[in-house]
Amino acid sequence: MKLTVLGPGCWGLTIAWLLNNNFDEICIWGRSQDLSDELKEYKRATKPLTVQLDKKVDITDDLQKAVDGAEIILLVVATSGIRNVCQQLKSVGLKNNQILVNLSKGLELPSLKRMSEVIKDELPDSKLVILSGPTLAKEILNGCPTAASVASDDIKAAEFVQKYCSVPSKFRLYTNSDVIGVELGGSLKNVIAIASGFADAMKLGDNCRGSLLTRGMAEIVRVSVALGAKPSTLYGLSGMGDLIATCSSPFSRNFTVGSMLGQGKKIDDILSELGSVAEGVKTSKALCELAQKLGVEVPVSSAIYEAVYTDITPEEVLNKLMNRKLKQEEEYNLSSR
Repeated sequence: MKLTVLGPGCWGLTIAWLLNNNFDEICIWGRSQDLSDELKEYKRATKPLTVQLDKKVDITDDLQKAVDGAEIILLVVATSGIRNVCQQLKSVGLKNNQILVNLSKGLELPSLKRMSEVIKDELPDSKLVILSGPTLAKEILNGCPTAASVASDDIKAAEFVQKYCSVPSKFRLYTNSDVIGVELGGSLKNVIAIASGFADAMKLGDNCRGSLLTRGMAEIVRVSVALGAKPSTLYGLSGMGDLIATCSSPFSRNFTVGSMLGQGKKIDDILSELGSVAEGVKTSKALCELAQKLGVEVPVSSAIYEAVYTDITPEEVLNKLMNRKLKQEEEYNLSSR
């Protein structure tokens, strides 16, 4: 069995490390400029996290070589690069029996499409699975257990990934047929994670965090259901599970971005200091555009969009959220599954 990981970033290297004993061959592909000498020579990365890969792992910038013979191909690149990588995959050709698994969480700008929609635009015949859940790389590297969802319109493909990518006592996978819900839960929670970091930096307390996560979850559900997701999916691993983990951990890049915003820092300086992708930044823009198109209110996400893209102060953000017109709390039927 061969596993190929497309994307030598933090999560790509971590998932390759995690699944090492599940596969006879593992290949990691990246653009030549993204492959450090340390990674190529010593199978090791030290920034932003230290990951030591097994000597059997092959590191290459040759996409044809990477995908040839791979039963499972993990797509772990920034959302802004998904379409381009899929176009390259089209040129090298995927076999009918190869399963493509997307692990990237976000929405494409300016199309506002989910990643599965982008992938299907370029690779309409691919066997596609979405993997999403609470998967903070640092904790996985520390040996902490977690669980995630694998969603697909092809349940057999999801079950295949579940079987070969689960790791006893470490990584438990659940199949799901609600691709829309699993994708949007994993993508939209990044915006709320920025809000959580923002509140944490302002020392607003645990009551505020609980309120913020709950109201943020309501926004995720409103938008996702309007796009066809099942409400129950959003309260599962890729929704509530991922939200709780990402909104309460300093290991979360989106939480870190929010914390820096709450300290009054500007987004360009934050991203430069962070040195890695925080998908919630662009997703805040995509989410607000999507909500406007759908006619759905997303006040928390809108406030974060303003915090990221305008000169509004942290205090002004807080006042806008707390002094809105009073509302009735929503009710959702979760018996749809």
